[in-house]
Amino acid sequence: MEGIGNVNASQRKHRVLFVTDRGQRHQAAALEAAPPELDVIMVRRPSREELLRLLPGVEFLISERSGAVDAGMMAVGTRLRLIQRLGSLTYDIDVVAARVAGVAVSAWPVRPAIMVAEHVLLQMLALARRLKELAAVANEAGDWGLPAQRTDEDTFAYDWSLRQGIEAVYESTVGILGFGEIGAELARRVGGLAPARILYHKRRPLPPGAEEELRISYASLEQIVPESDFLCNLLPYSAGTDGLINARFLAGMKPGAFFVSAGSGSVVDEGALAAALRDGHLAGAALDTFEWEPIRPDNPLLPLARDPQTNVLLTPHVAAGGWKDNAWRTDRRQDYENILRLLEGRPLLYRIA
Repeated sequence: MEGIGNVNASQRKHRVLFVTDRGQRHQAAALEAAPPELDVIMVRRPSREELLRLLPGVEFLISERSGAVDAGMMAVGTRLRLIQRLGSLTYDIDVVAARVAGVAVSAWPVRPAIMVAEHVLLQMLALARRLKELAAVANEAGDWGLPAQRTDEDTFAYDWSLRQGIEAVYESTVGILGFGEIGAELARRVGGLAPARILYHKRRPLPPGAEEELRISYASLEQIVPESDFLCNLLPYSAGTDGLINARFLAGMKPGAFFVSAGSGSVVDEGALAAALRDGHLAGAALDTFEWEPIRPDNPLLPLARDPQTNVLLTPHVAAGGWKDNAWRTDRRQDYENILRLLEGRPLLYRIA
């Protein structure tokens, strides 16, 4: 179990156990945003035994990217009043046991996760439609060998640039590597946009009920890599994922597939990706994260991104919003909104039990 402790515990009276899977930078932001009347204990990846030891005396449990919350934990946490999941995935919370124990349960939407999912979908659509290349064509307004005519019902010059390779997400296979809150939000948006086969890969498959709700199917790496028309990297950084998407990995992708990355930048071998794009094995790539940030001038993807004739899009790690818009501290204050509502006798938001 890792964590960076609690803040001003002596001045606070309502105990909160904040369970997370995130690094210290995110932990610090969440602790800094805590209201002064709360004694927040932050722990990272605790074992079940550690949770059982910490729960006595806890009134509020915040669960972020963490594991199961079961009846045994509620039996030990006799003072529990609220279990708040940060995100929409609640399959591992025993809601029935919570109702029996009289513990409220809420699922708070994570705005940055939703924004990243929207950004990834934007990347997918832009690659499929070759948006950068076609925008450059239209902006050029050059001589295309056709006289310009005023358009009407029967007069128009459809695709006067004669470009090929314009695709769609419709009826494609979308593969999601790393499936947490962002992956779930992406699956909802892809599924709502068009009929598509959505595959996902993570260390442990979701329960069948969660898969059915999201209309997704689990796939091994050996299946998801060669079958995906769009392969979306949402993997976090770890020793096991460092450099995972290398030349061998990329060579196993379907010829003509699109690669999208909003996960850890260090998961991707950018030189190998540039080579796969130059030789035509991949039809395009869009990245929001990079091995070195800010992006270095010698990044091998930059020459491709600067060429209007290539289907390569780079954005400066803004999928979750700009610095002022994202406002970590503002967003993190929302983690405690329902706790304050309960203490003040106001209705809970996003309550599921």
